Amino acid sequence: MSLFSPLALGDLDLSNRLVMAPLTRSRSGRDGVPGDLVVEYYRQRASLGLIVGEGVYPSFAGQAFVRQPGLVSKEQVEGWRRVTDAVHAEGGRIVAQVMHSGRVTHPETNGGREVVAPSAVAIDGMTRTYTGKYPLPVPRALATEELPGIINEFVQASRNAVEAGFDGVELHGANGYLLHEFLAPSANLRTDAYGGSPANRARFVVETTAAVAAAIGAGKVGLRISPEHNVQGALETDADDVLATYRALVDGLAPLDLAYLSILHKDPAGRLVQDLRARFGGKVLLNTGFAEVTTREEALALLDGNRADAVVVGRPALANPDLLRRWREDLPLNAPDSATFYTEGAEGYTDYPFWRN
Repeated sequence: MSLFSPLALGDLDLSNRLVMAPLTRSRSGRDGVPGDLVVEYYRQRASLGLIVGEGVYPSFAGQAFVRQPGLVSKEQVEGWRRVTDAVHAEGGRIVAQVMHSGRVTHPETNGGREVVAPSAVAIDGMTRTYTGKYPLPVPRALATEELPGIINEFVQASRNAVEAGFDGVELHGANGYLLHEFLAPSANLRTDAYGGSPANRARFVVETTAAVAAAIGAGKVGLRISPEHNVQGALETDADDVLATYRALVDGLAPLDLAYLSILHKDPAGRLVQDLRARFGGKVLLNTGFAEVTTREEALALLDGNRADAVVVGRPALANPDLLRRWREDLPLNAPDSATFYTEGAEGYTDYPFWRN
């Protein structure tokens, strides 16, 4: 297996196994409509085997960040169509990451809308909004009868993604957002069929994924998870519970024949990751570089060691639009400028240089 060899992920045919991670960049304005800068940013990175776009909200209430793009309005869909057309014109593939914020937002960010989550438990932390920095609020616990409506938001956003020309969608079940909140015992204190046992906590994610797969085709759908990542209050510190929860999740996903499962975890060779990969039975993408940046040598080793089918990288792709060439030819890399990760404008976004001979 080679990082630079083709790969089929369901309905997606990739020219290589280097995948760009979803990276929040806050360049889409208050209306959530991708503009010229966003088009250029993704066009520049089209040589990567697959681009996973930054998280997009499936409802206005589900917006997590300032200047985050959405997939709700007609204007947002049209903006993303310009992005996907540009990526496809360069021979690339791109999927939309559909992400509901859950409790990781504030009314000053999501237009004054109610913040909802599996349970009425706040994150101990602050969030930056359009009007300043505030403590994250206590969310309202979703009633059981409301859950089909939330699932429908994911379904409609996924249909909108297809309309916008995306090659598929990745559902965001990681990093403490709504889907992950159902999985994590620290965020899910429910006593109905969606809380308590590992199987119950996995139920909502399975049902959401199945509904999206039924709507747009399983071969266009992936899911991203981050077991034991322990960020944004989604704490998973009991190893036995983690294994049981994610086994229940993967067992529910396996019959769906999804395009892929993307796993963010620091220990790719460990029991958890490899157990989940075997149970899933399909293509698995692996991202190890959250706390530390994934290097070329680590990416090559993951595939040479048959730990995954493709490697997901973030900051190297952010700072090197021609990362595929640089890693293939073992060329020096641009260093990412963290001060510009979430700002506005071209600096640190579309001005990273390509390698020149």
